[in-house]
Amino acid sequence: MGKAVEVAKDDFNTVRTGRINPALFQKIPVDYYGTPTPLAQLASLQAPEARTLIVTPYDKTALKEIERAIATFPNLGASPTNDGTIVRVTIPELTQDRRKEFVKIVKGKGEDAKVAIRNIRRRAKDDLDAQKTEVGDDEVARAEKELEAITKSHVDSIDEALKKKEAELLEV
Repeated sequence: MGKAVEVAKDDFNTVRTGRINPALFQKIPVDYYGTPTPLAQLASLQAPEARTLIVTPYDKTALKEIERAIATFPNLGASPTNDGTIVRVTIPELTQDRRKEFVKIVKGKGEDAKVAIRNIRRRAKDDLDAQKTEVGDDEVARAEKELEAITKSHVDSIDEALKKKEAELLEV
């Protein structure tokens, strides 16, 4: 469940706010010699200004593919330009409608994380029910209460991260 919370927080970081963040671009898949490779493995990412990112590829032959991957990545709205050695990425200013769209995306990612946690809880409950014959009913009941408490704490931490990201997105 802790891993699901961490994945959710990483997913929240991939949704951009007003300032450009290299974490937004790290997981963009680039077709590198026929293999989808995360951008962070192919280039260094630097944010010298609030709305500009400089992508310096380690292999200059991948420049065109990096540019294409950034341009076609959904929900980013970035416009990359290639000068032969680096890719300069500029993101537009966020409008209020776009911010609300991003809030919906983040809420969807949060709900996906909660579903993952509930699936883990369901599997653990099934395991507990299978052990009822070996251990007493009291032990299983105690373990189920503990499982519910753990599940609630993880769901609450996702809700807290969601509220922070929502406030960050709606901040002008």
